[in-house]
Formats: sequence, C-alpha cells, structure tokens
Amino acid sequence: MIPIKKISISALLLFFFLGCGTPKTQNIEEASKSYKDIQGIKLSIVQKLNDEEDRPVTEKIALFHQLKKESPNLYDFKNEDELTMFGYSALWAGNVKDAISIFKLIVSEFPGSANAYDSLGEAYLADGQKDLSISNYQKSLELNPDNFNAEDYIERILHPEIKIATPNEKFVKVYDQSVYIADLEQMGKKLAEVHPNVFKFISKEQFWQLIKEKQSEITPRTTFGQFAWMCSEIISSVKCSHTSMESFFRESEMMPVSMHFPIQTRWVNDQLFVINPLNNKDIINIKDEITHINGVPVKEMMSEVYKHIISQGQVQTTKKHAFNTWFSCIIPYALNFPQEFEVSIKGKTKPIKLKEAAERRHIYDDPSIKPCPDYLCLEIIEQDKIAYMTIGSFNYYPWNNLETFKKFIDSSFTEINENKIQNLVIDVRMNGGGSRESSIYLLKHLVSKPFTYYSRVEYPGKSGMVDGETPEAPFDHRFKGKLFFIIDGLGNSTTGQFMSIVKALNLGTIIGEELGSNQFCSAGQTTCRLSNTKLVFHVANNTHVTSATELPDEKGILPDHYVTQNIDDYLNRVDVVRNFTLHLVKQSK
Repeated sequence: MIPIKKISISALLLFFFLGCGTPKTQNIEEASKSYKDIQGIKLSIVQKLNDEEDRPVTEKIALFHQLKKESPNLYDFKNEDELTMFGYSALWAGNVKDAISIFKLIVSEFPGSANAYDSLGEAYLADGQKDLSISNYQKSLELNPDNFNAEDYIERILHPEIKIATPNEKFVKVYDQSVYIADLEQMGKKLAEVHPNVFKFISKEQFWQLIKEKQSEITPRTTFGQFAWMCSEIISSVKCSHTSMESFFRESEMMPVSMHFPIQTRWVNDQLFVINPLNNKDIINIKDEITHINGVPVKEMMSEVYKHIISQGQVQTTKKHAFNTWFSCIIPYALNFPQEFEVSIKGKTKPIKLKEAAERRHIYDDPSIKPCPDYLCLEIIEQDKIAYMTIGSFNYYPWNNLETFKKFIDSSFTEINENKIQNLVIDVRMNGGGSRESSIYLLKHLVSKPFTYYSRVEYPGKSGMVDGETPEAPFDHRFKGKLFFIIDGLGNSTTGQFMSIVKALNLGTIIGEELGSNQFCSAGQTTCRLSNTKLVFHVANNTHVTSATELPDEKGILPDHYVTQNIDDYLNRVDVVRNFTLHLVKQSK
C-alpha cells in the first residue's frame, strides 16, 4: 500500500513525504554530492532512476543494484516510502507490469515490511493475478496483523458475493453502547501511540477527559453518524492538520441528500450570509444574513462547529475555510440531524421554514480568485513591471514530478530577469503543501545568503541527515528585487514551512490572513481503523520543524497587512487581497 495507506488524493496532498532533491546545474550537482557525502546526506535513488526516463523498468532496476554495489554511500537505498511512491507512480499511470517489478524490488530490499507485500498484492490484483495477490496480502497480514487493508482485500477476493454496506446504510446503523465506548478508547490509545506530538496543544488529562465525556454521551440509540461527529471532536482536539478523518468528505457522503442544509452559505467576519438560495430562492435572498438556525444562534452553533474542524494549533482561519466548503453537511451534524430547517433572517420578524435539499453541493473554490489550472502560473504585468507568480501547490516529489516544478521556477525567473522585473508577488493561497524539495528550491531563488531549512527532523527509521538539515546556498541568478507574499488559512504543511523561512529571514512583505500552518509540522500519516465500527482516521507520525524556531508554534504565519474579503467582495468576485497587494507594490516603488 502507499505509505499513508488507502486514503484519498486530497489526503495524499497533505502528506509530507521524505526524499532528496538535486541542485540545478551539473557543476553545482557535483559539488553538492561531495558536500552532502561529507555531511552524511545521501542523494535520492528514485530521482536518479527517474532521470533515466527512456530506460525500461528492467534496466532501471538493474541500475539500482549496480549503484547500490558501486556507490552505497552516495544514494539513499533505504527510503522505502520514496521507492513505494515510485512504484505507485507507475501503477497510477497504468503501467501495471512495471509497478509489479518495482514492488518486487521493494519486497526483496525490505523483506520484513508489511507495507511492501501489501503494495505488491495490490499490483497483482490490478493485473488480474488474484492468487498472487492473496498470497502477498496474507504475507502482509502475517507481518502486521493490524493491516486492515490486506484483511479487507482478501475478504473481497475470496467472497465477492458479500455486500458492503453503503454509506447511507452506515450512517443510520446503531451499534451497541459497549462497542462505541471501546472504539473511543481505542482511538485515544492509537492517537497517543502513533502521534509524536499528541499532547503538544492539549494536556494528557484534558485529552482523556474529552474521551470520557464522549463515552458518557453514548446512548442505546446512538447512530454511526452521531458517533462519527463525536470522533471528529477528539481528532480535532489534537490540533494537527495532518491528523484527520479526511475532512468531511465521508460524513457528507453518508448523510442522505435530503438531510443536507438546503441553501449555500458563507461564514464571513463572524456573520453567516446566504450566497445561493438554490431551491429556496422564492423565500430566501442572496446576501440575507442568517442569525438563527432551528432557534440556535449562529454564533453559538459555530462555537460548537469549530471544535470538530481540524487545524494547526490555535489557527482559526483554516476552520473558517473548511466550514465554507462543507457547511451543507456540517450544519446538520452540529444540530444533530434535524428533519427540517428553519432560519431567522436579520431584519425579518418571523423564522422561515426551508424546503429540503434537492442536491448535495460543496464549494471548493473561491470564484473571486483567478484560477491557476496547473497550480503553477506566472503573469507579467508589463505596465507596472510586476511579476505575479502563483504557487498553488508544493506537491512535486523526486519520485514523480519534481522536475516539472524546477522547470517552471527556472523558466519563470529567466523571464522575470529578461523583463527586468523588480517587484515579484508570490501567491501561495490554497496551497495545501507538498515536498520540502520544491519549497527549498524556490527559496534558493529568493534568499541572499545560505540558510538552514530544518532545525529538527524526526521519523521512524531515520538514519543520518536529510536535505534541509544542512545549509542551502542561494542560486547565483537569484531574484534581487522586492518580494511580496499572499497567504490564507488554506496554506498548510510545507506552505507553513516555506513561509516560516520567509518570515524569519524577512524576505518580503506578507499580505492576507493568518496562514493555516507554520514552522512546526507533525507530518506524514498512519491510517488507523477502529476494530468494531470500522471508522477510519489518519494520524501524523513524524516531526519536521524549520529553523524559524523563534516563531510561535500555536499560531500560523501572520501577515504584515491583514486583508480579507467581505461578503460584497465575494459575491462580486473581487479579489481584494490581490488588489491590495498590487496597489501596495505600486506605492512601494
């Protein structure tokens, strides 16, 4: 299986993978190799294999063995996670035979790894070789009896006639009270066992007291849906963006459409506005402010809602954005699944009864922000001599597509230099994170002196130092003009690490709202499942801290200019943060 088990692509984007990058030019690369060899830092073997893109997989594997024999201290041959992702990149591209070959290599290199056999079992299944798939899944289970993924696949292969409960059936299922209580206890123990910083933002006493409170709320009529809402509060209490129940995607899928909140809303500056009445447009207007839902004051409801939304430390902006995406399912969960909804509108004397929802709608994008389809965009505003660079993701890894990121960055700065641009805006809004390699590579185009990216990196099985733990030198062709950075509460994981270096080195002016993350990152994910209810959740399993240790761990990176949109900005699709930034740039000339 992939190192973070079977989770969605959205959860995969939040994972802080381990790996090693390579500098830009050949001369720099050779010097870097020598320096890193002295420091005990090894280069990425997957990066090397990817560089040989024209070779068939059999030759790549032969090269792996050759380099392991000839240069055992130059490349990192022990990074199982990176090799596993190398295999999955082949599998996801439809190259099943290549994936099988790579996973067989991993099994031979890591014969005690349950994950290696699980991945090989998956590849064989994709190839239609069920017997080999079962045998590898069984071997994985022998090595790790808690591997529920292997257990499930063996069951599905051997008994395809067994019907799996639908999400809607799961939602209304009622388990025995003792089952719920036992699973809550198991969740607490698993969080404490796996998460290296579980008690950083909540005391051990408070954590277990919360679990006891949830256990006391269990009744003979508690449904799985209600239980999931309780679990989300426990997960959220850890205050870690890498520890989650996969946002509210599954909760939304479980709940019948008719139970969803039937109008689209937006939580802005502690007010809840209607942005689309949907099938209630004959009784509700756009921009109506909702003050109560089913008699509950909105601010009181939101206080409860925020307890169930994950974020880093005490950051609130992340919670706001999460609510504005998943409001249609969060509101029913917070109000214990009412059969109908009644809203009070500011300025109107009587509550309004809403028609039930006819469709499930979530809002993933802000229409006021100019889209960047490929996550990486550069715009040259000629008349003002401003470059506007959008970095919508750092999700570029040595095992897959890091070169795509490097080529974009290199070509962008070439164009910026050719146009003699002296003002550069870097927009990292909605950037959920990604690899350290991409973050470091961009920083080396911006800094004026060597910097150390990490102050601390801890993860199971770590041996030696990784990229970022020793000084990184700026590129000779670095940008030397004025820098401006735009941030928001959706900037998580690596984005927080990137911006922490920006903040600590005072690289430029920061505009927007509090970032969703900072220099302290409990990264990675171990996927866990409760024994009885089968509820799945993901737990951070390693620690990455940048050198910006003087910044507070409980807060996101703070802007120099706090700018956020009001409801009119949103409805009129005005990107007020971009506009403010461009105006600020012009003033600074």
